[in-house]
Amino acid sequence: MATIDLIVLGMLKNESLSAYDIQKLVEYRNISKWVKISTPSIYKKVIQLEEKGYIESKNVKEGKMAEKAVYSLTSQGEMQFERLMYEIASKPINIFLDFNAVVVNLTSLSPEGQKLCLENIKNNVKTLISYLEDNIRVKESIPQIPETGMAVLRQQLILSQAIEKWVDEISENQK
Repeated sequence: MATIDLIVLGMLKNESLSAYDIQKLVEYRNISKWVKISTPSIYKKVIQLEEKGYIESKNVKEGKMAEKAVYSLTSQGEMQFERLMYEIASKPINIFLDFNAVVVNLTSLSPEGQKLCLENIKNNVKTLISYLEDNIRVKESIPQIPETGMAVLRQQLILSQAIEKWVDEISENQK
């Protein structure tokens, strides 16, 4: 998947990292909240990218820790990074929201079932909003967090708030 390639290559563009370090950055930056990316996919991806010649590994031993592979971008990887940046930026925007599969099928449930599903979605959106607000509050005081990272968090918050409003409207129409 080109998106995962871009995330991994982008992280390695800034510094050499192990697959574990990449995975921790994905968690820290909340990337898995807005891009389908999992821990196993990161480990598979670094192997694939190395096989394609986009990254190279060097085994490093730090103190008494076990030896680990640290990956860095090759010149071919730099070119692939730029190609993917332009390619993905040029694609139409798709927003996939899994809960829409529930929404389009609501009328197949009893009114009580519909209400329960909408309440569950609303509660999950509220949880996400709370998480994003806390995350923004914590990270806006950390100068090392790039403005682009903060912009993504703010974007997620705005989208989540819009979804919350939309779910409220659907709930009202169900009454």
